[in-house]
Amino acid sequence: MTTPLSQDLRRRIVRAVEKGSSIRQAAARYEVSPSAAVKLMRRLRQTGLVTPERIGGHRRPVLEPHQDLLRSLVDAKSGITLAEIQAELRTRGIVVQALSTIHLMLKRMDLTHKKRRSGRPNRTGRT
Repeated sequence: MTTPLSQDLRRRIVRAVEKGSSIRQAAARYEVSPSAAVKLMRRLRQTGLVTPERIGGHRRPVLEPHQDLLRSLVDAKSGITLAEIQAELRTRGIVVQALSTIHLMLKRMDLTHKKRRSGRPNRTGRT
């Protein structure tokens, strides 16, 4: 994982640009990528800060606000498939692109999503 530029280096790049050097020249002088220097100066103009933003973090699940709905869908129909859940969510205005998103949310909610034993067997026999 990358590490942010040091505060000292950030201040030197800003100082060089403020004294009249171009951003790319300052980047070459202090041996940093031009994109890093451009982003640093953009951040300085927008926020007035040269400190780095937080790196990484945790994204909240897309379906987290809809846990009650998911639970009611699974409780209402025991053998519901992920595609059926996706279609039901779509009818309610909740668009989920990948079935894995639904699967992971069901797993996080500790709702097992197993096929019924009474379903049809597959075509191939035991080997």
